[in-house]
Amino acid sequence: MENNSCVLKESDVELLNKFGEFKNFLLQQLENEIFGQKQVLEEILAAVFAGGHVLLTGVPGLGKTHIVRLIANKLDLKFNRIQFTPDLTPSDVLGSEILQDSGLPGGRTFEFFSGPVFTNVLLADEINRTPPKTQSALLEAMQERQVTINGKKYELEAPFFVLATQNPIENEGTYPLPEAQLDRFLFSSKIDYPKASDEVEMALRTTGEMVSPAPSAISREELLTFQSLVRRIPISRTFAEYAVKIVRKTRPQTKISTDVTQQYVEWGAGPRASQALVLGAKAFAAFAGRSVVALEDIERAAPPALRSRVVLNYLAQADGMDVDLLVRKVLREARLEFEENLSTNVDA
Repeated sequence: MENNSCVLKESDVELLNKFGEFKNFLLQQLENEIFGQKQVLEEILAAVFAGGHVLLTGVPGLGKTHIVRLIANKLDLKFNRIQFTPDLTPSDVLGSEILQDSGLPGGRTFEFFSGPVFTNVLLADEINRTPPKTQSALLEAMQERQVTINGKKYELEAPFFVLATQNPIENEGTYPLPEAQLDRFLFSSKIDYPKASDEVEMALRTTGEMVSPAPSAISREELLTFQSLVRRIPISRTFAEYAVKIVRKTRPQTKISTDVTQQYVEWGAGPRASQALVLGAKAFAAFAGRSVVALEDIERAAPPALRSRVVLNYLAQADGMDVDLLVRKVLREARLEFEENLSTNVDA
C-alpha cells in the first residue's frame, strides 16, 4: 500500500472530525455576511489552513477587502491593512531603524520600529498599484516568514498570511506582479459578480440595522494545530504523480503537454505549483472530512493553484482563451489518461 508510511493516527482522525465541524461553522458565519462567494471563501480558507498566501482578483465593489477583514476577525488574528500606492516605500511596509536618544550622556542608538507586516493577517490592498521595489519587500516575509533590516533578521509571529487584492480592469498606473512574486501565493482566487438572488439578499441585509459581529470560535493555538493536521493528511505516490502530471501538462516544452498548451501557453507552471497543488488538495480533503487525498481534491485545487502561474501568449488573447478554460482542458485530458492507465493496469 502506497500510503502506509503516512497514515493518520486515531487522534488525528478525531481532530479531523473536529476540524470539519469548525470549518462548516466558520463557512456558515462567513456566508451570513458574504453572499454568493462560497467557492472563493473555501479557496481562501483552504490556503489559510494550509499556511499559504492568497491573491484575490476582482473588480471594485465585490467585497475583497471585507472578506479578508472578516476572516481575520473570525479567526481572532491580528490584522493590518496596507493600501498600496505609487509612493509607498519598502520601509512603509517592513519598518525601519531610527536613531533615538538613549537617555545617557551623548548616547544615541538605533531603535527598530516595526511596520505593518508584523501581524498575523496582512491585507495588501491593490498590490499592483505600487512599484516593483515595494512589491518585492514582501518576498522574504512571504517565503521565509522573516524580515531583514540592515542585516538584522526579525521573525514574524505564526501564523502569518498575506492576502493581496488587485483590480483586473485598470492598467494605467499599475505594476503587474513579477512571476517570482506570483509564485509565492499558494492560490490565486477570482471573485466574480454574485447571482441576482445573492445580490438582492446582499442589498437587503447590508442596508438594515448594524449587527455586532459574532465572536471568534477558535484560538491561535487551535489554528496552528489545524494547520499541522492539514500537512499530515496523506497522499499516495500515484496521486502525487497525477498532481505533478497536471502541472507538467501546462508547460509547452514538455512531451506530455496538451495541444492547447502548445498553442496558447508562453510559460507553464513551475515546481512550486506542484507543491501548491498537493498542499491545496490536502486542505480540500480535510474540508471534506477525508483522511486521505482523493482525485477530486487535486482537481478542486488546480484552478486556484495554477491561475497565476501559467502565462498565456498573444494568440490566446486573440482567440479568447483564458487560464481557467485552459486548466479545465488540461484537467480533462489528465483525468482521461489516468483512467485509461488505471483500466489498463486492471486488465493486465
